[in-house]
Amino acid sequence: MTAKQISVFLENKPGQLTEFARLLDHNGINMHALSVADAKDFGILRIIVDDSYKTACVLKDAGYVFSITKVLAIEIPDKPGSLVRVLDILSENGVNLEYTYAFTSKKEDSAYMIFKVADNEKAIEVLDKEGIKPVCQSEMSELFTR
Repeated sequence: MTAKQISVFLENKPGQLTEFARLLDHNGINMHALSVADAKDFGILRIIVDDSYKTACVLKDAGYVFSITKVLAIEIPDKPGSLVRVLDILSENGVNLEYTYAFTSKKEDSAYMIFKVADNEKAIEVLDKEGIKPVCQSEMSELFTR
């Protein structure tokens, strides 16, 4: 019940993100979620896409340095306190959160978060006990076509 996140190293200079987005556009690849973390000389672009295999092939052919990581995509109610509940469950069960970012969908009253944790299996287990189910890669595409 994980999603595939592609992390791409980009030089930290004008136009790099534009060039990257244009490459995906020209290849018909749709980004569902995006996060950028920067450093002085480079940035790490994290994306969730509609077709991770095709994206990896396109990026490899274009000479990008990237990696694919399994992350959790979680649906939570779009109301105050929902994120706190998930974070409490993870921390109370000793699951270390490395980073998180949000994405949107066409489904009303729901918010979606990407969680990179140290132990996906444990996180899935403890969240499942509390009735919180991760969204798998194939289910994510449905979120954007409703």
